[in-house]
Amino acid sequence: MVMTVADQAPSETTHGGPAIELVDVIRVYQEADVETIALRGIHLSVSAGEFVAVMGRSGSGKSTLLQLLAGSDRPTAGRVVVDGIDLSRASEDQRATLRGSHVGIIFQSQNLVPFLNLAENIVLAAKLAGRPVSNSAAVEILARVGLADRAGHRPSQLSGGEQQRGALAAILATRPAIILADEITGELDSASATVLLDLLAEIHAGNPMTIILATHDREVAQRADRVVELKDGRIVDGQVAA
Repeated sequence: MVMTVADQAPSETTHGGPAIELVDVIRVYQEADVETIALRGIHLSVSAGEFVAVMGRSGSGKSTLLQLLAGSDRPTAGRVVVDGIDLSRASEDQRATLRGSHVGIIFQSQNLVPFLNLAENIVLAAKLAGRPVSNSAAVEILARVGLADRAGHRPSQLSGGEQQRGALAAILATRPAIILADEITGELDSASATVLLDLLAEIHAGNPMTIILATHDREVAQRADRVVELKDGRIVDGQVAA
C-alpha cells in the first residue's frame, strides 16, 4: 500500500520494498503553444541502499527525474513513490517536509550559504532538517570529508572541490535516507572529482543510504552499483556497473 506523508514520518525508513519507484512517469512542459516532453513513460525501481547512476546527455531528462524524486516537481502522468510516499499525490507542504528531513540534494553549483563559514553551514542545515548538531559535531562531520581545518572558512575562500565536499558534509548532517546528486563533478577538475567520488563511495559503503547520481560522464557513472541510461526522456539501458 502506498502511504502519504501523514501516514509515515519522513525520517522513518520503509523496509522490504524499493526505496524509489517510478511507474509510467511522463513529464511535459508547456510554454505558450510549445510543448516539451522531458520524460516519456519512465519505469524505474531502486532498492534501499542502492547506488544508481542516471547517465545521459544534456536534455536527456536527468535533472527532471531528480526534481521529481526530490518532490520539487510533479509528473504530468504516472506515479513517483519515494520510500513508500507517493510524491505525485502529496501536498506542497508534505513534499517540502520530505525534502527537508529525508532527501539530501547536491547540485552542480555548490549549495552553501555564502555569508556563513563551513561549520555554520553544517549547523544550519541540520537545524533546518530538525536534527540539530553542535558546532563541535559540525567540525566532526567536516572531518569525514577532509575539511576539519576549513571549518572557519566561508565558501568563497574554498576551492570548487572543497565547496562540493562542504555541501556533501551539510547533507550528511541532515542524516537523509536518500541522496540525490546532480552533475556534482561537472565543474571540477579530474583530481577534485576523484576525491569527491571516492568520498561518496566511502560514505555509501558505510551507511545504508540510497544514492542517485545524475551525470553525463560514463567514467563517473561507472562508480555506481548500477547505471541507468536516459536518451530523449526514455530509459535505453540499465545494467550493473562493472
